[in-house]
Parts: sequence; structure tokens; C-alpha cells
Amino acid sequence: MLITLITDFGYQDPFVGIMKGVIAAINPQAQIIDLTHGVPSQNVMAGALILQHSVRYFAAGTIHVVVIDPGVGGSRKPILIEHRGSYFVGPDNGVLSLALERNAPDRVIELTNADYHLQHISKTFHGRDIFAPVAAHVSLGVQLEEFGKPLENFVNLFLAPVVRGDNRLDGEIIYVDRFGNLFTNIRERDLTGLPREQLVVGLAGVPLSGLVTAYGEVSGGEFACLFNSWGLLEIALNKGNVMQHTGAKIGDKVTVTVNV
Repeated sequence: MLITLITDFGYQDPFVGIMKGVIAAINPQAQIIDLTHGVPSQNVMAGALILQHSVRYFAAGTIHVVVIDPGVGGSRKPILIEHRGSYFVGPDNGVLSLALERNAPDRVIELTNADYHLQHISKTFHGRDIFAPVAAHVSLGVQLEEFGKPLENFVNLFLAPVVRGDNRLDGEIIYVDRFGNLFTNIRERDLTGLPREQLVVGLAGVPLSGLVTAYGEVSGGEFACLFNSWGLLEIALNKGNVMQHTGAKIGDKVTVTVNV
């Protein structure tokens, strides 16, 4: 089976390599893909969005391990979710929830069976001691009920809704990529009924530009507002960094208005 890893660990420290070592020691045949280890530190929503927009490109049966875990060692539960033939392992802080697309999972298991953990559990590194070994045992075909007890409720994250008014949409920035591009919660379907050629995208009340279909449709130093590979309205700056240029941040308001 294939195991993917998403963390906020980066590569300066040995944490990612240690998790891989734990998996390999239990199942040397496991295939591991590093989706990213560059999630902004402790940013649960960013990790959840990355998982949500990645899982569709992996076959059923893939095991997704996500460790963005500011509550490690506290009261939050370690969990395993089975959903449509795939598996999600991580903390119960909402980081796994967006991948379900608001659908009910097939099963949620609280990882209470220490037989499938490492012998000594650190208060600061459940990625090594719980999540990596559980993922490895899942890849070996261990039945899910062996890992612990069923869990009825788990933490869900929700994006702020897009508000539609007369000739206007109001959304917000939900993610910033490494290029400084701003991802919003506005999807292409939200524009239904609006004249695309007359739309103007605004950031924090300041009009930027109309919609384009590719970054190269604008000149260097100009804003490009387009629907990206996640299907979300993105604000980019050709050959530049929008976040640095504008000072924009997560939660800032974005509008789409009809220029009449």
C-alpha cells in the first residue's frame, strides 16, 4: 500500500526521516510519498486544505498521514478514518476533516490500542510513536477494529461561506502558497449567473483586475486573478509576490463585483 505524509516539520530536523524509518521497520515494502513537509507551523487549516485538494489524485487504499498537531500530548485524540476505501491517520483537530467533503466517513477509530504504537510514547512526537506505526500496520492489512474503539464524533473544520449579494460576491483568503499567491474560498461555480467579462476582483476593498485564465495573460508586475488547480479563485502577481506586495494575510476580504 501507498502511504502519504503531510507535516509542518520541514527538513532541518530529523522528524520526517524518523517517521519513515518507523514505517520501514514495520513494513519494509511500504511505498511512501512526501506530499509536503512545508505546511506553515501549527496551521491546521492549511494542512486540511492541502489534504483536501490532494486525495483525489491517489488511488483508493492509500493511507494519508497528516501531522499538524499543536495539541500533541494534550486532550485531543489520535484517530484513524476510513472513507471510500482510503485511510486518514492523524490528530482529531480537524486536519483530516475537509478531505471528506462533508460526507460521513465509513468508520472513525480512536487509536487506543497501544499494541500498534511504539513502546514508549513521547508527549511531543505522536507522528513517530502513534501515527507512523499505525499507518504501517494498516498497510500490512491489520483490521481497523484492532487499532482501538469506534468514535462517534470527531472535529470538523468549516470554511467561511461565500456571501452573494446583488452583482457581488464576498469571500476571503484561506491559503497562501510559497509564491505568495492568495487562494480564496470562492469557487468557479459561485460565479454562476454573473457576466465574467465584467467582473472585477478586489482585495480589502481595493479593485485589482478582471479575470484571466492563465498567469501569462498579464505582463510582469500585474495582477492575475484566475481559477487555479484547486478550483479556487486565486490572486497572483506575475513575476511577483502578492502577499509581500500587498501585505495581505489569511482572512482578508476578497470581493468579486460586476463593473457596470
